[in-house]
Amino acid sequence: MDRIVQWTAAELSAAIRDRAVSCVEVMAAYLDHIEEVNPHVNAIVMLRPRSELLAEAAAKDRAGNQDHGWMHGFPHAVKDLADVAGLKSTYGLIMPAAPATADEIFVERIRAAGAIFIGKTNVPQLGLGSHTYNDVFGTTLNAYDQSRSAGGSSGGAAVAVATRMLPVADGSDFMGSLRNPPGWNNVYGLRPSFGRVPAAGGEQFLSQGGVEGPIARDATDLGLLLTTMAGYDDRMPLSLHETQERPKSGKVAWFGDLGGYLPMEPEVLTVTTAALRNFAAMGMTVDTFDELPGIGNDALWPTWLPLRHWLAGSMVKELKGPLKPEAIFELQGLAKLTATDVMAASARRSDLYRGFLKLFETYDYAVLPTAQTMPFDATVHWPETISGTAMSSYHRWMEVTAIGTLINAPVLAVPAGFSTTGLPIGLQIIGRNHDDHGLLALAHAWEQQTADLQRTLPPLLR
Repeated sequence: MDRIVQWTAAELSAAIRDRAVSCVEVMAAYLDHIEEVNPHVNAIVMLRPRSELLAEAAAKDRAGNQDHGWMHGFPHAVKDLADVAGLKSTYGLIMPAAPATADEIFVERIRAAGAIFIGKTNVPQLGLGSHTYNDVFGTTLNAYDQSRSAGGSSGGAAVAVATRMLPVADGSDFMGSLRNPPGWNNVYGLRPSFGRVPAAGGEQFLSQGGVEGPIARDATDLGLLLTTMAGYDDRMPLSLHETQERPKSGKVAWFGDLGGYLPMEPEVLTVTTAALRNFAAMGMTVDTFDELPGIGNDALWPTWLPLRHWLAGSMVKELKGPLKPEAIFELQGLAKLTATDVMAASARRSDLYRGFLKLFETYDYAVLPTAQTMPFDATVHWPETISGTAMSSYHRWMEVTAIGTLINAPVLAVPAGFSTTGLPIGLQIIGRNHDDHGLLALAHAWEQQTADLQRTLPPLLR
């Protein structure tokens, strides 16, 4: 039973399909493990009663030899920013009176693949900020050090995967939320191309910032969950059909701290720069760049902030409840914006995209660290300074993740290594437009090259 939670999602799927293990045994093993581990990290919230979950697992066992999805009998918890029929969605803000009445599109697909929804994974309030804390459920703690932040907003999801409380997890990403939490918890994440995973409801044409995507322990599981979540849907007019991977040149552009523009903890640069040798071992060449193509470094934050205020602030404006400082910051920023500000920022965003389009004529990938700091003290809201430089907002220390979002690129997060005190950090690898499958292929190669990182388990599991 202890071995069940150590299996990868692909191994677990095969074991259930071959009836080497029953769905009831799988559910019992995971619930026992969650009972032991979750009190230390607070990653899974609103866990459903054990009796209900075991009954659903037994029903899966009774389904007989009919065609099952690859997640048949899997325990799954959806990030608490997405609706699951029958479960409540708090968004880290307030506990609603009634559960959701319908699944979101990607949740529909996970359900159709056979998963059993056991609860939700914790988020920061409204998904704002890369530190998972709220007044509804409290703080999610890092898998490798429970005095440190798990990152966010997919902090609960990343920690649940890292500590083997879930086989795989869904997450979402506006400003690094499928990159920073995986980087800080030594797992894999993928921010897909915009439209790869469709999201129905609400405004469909202007809000091109947030996406849903997978988190997993290895590349195979990452690809399996992406394939389940992805695919065109008429309800989302900008959703994508499948695309083919393009031939590769074997060249990587390393942007690091953008020639000193991004304040960055020295150990972040030390670990991530050392990780570049893995590209060389994979037969690739790495060239260093100090300046963003198309707009230059100094235009990055002025391009990002108006669009962030516009999209995030507009969401917050419609909500009621005791708002955190992060939400208030976006509301205040929105109040100062004009339509001209938004249009000018979007024009610079377009220039940045065209700059990377030119870069990708020569290079396959652009690479940066997943964060500008190592996991910070979980009792603080966000880092106020980095290497002596004051952070002007709750998310300025995550400016390194704004680039991939602005160009709507697929971005892969992979483990890079550990600090001298055992804290993980990752690399974010930006791919060409719509080259999600190329990034998955790279993830497989990276996993083979860095197998020692996957063997370094969180202390809670040792």
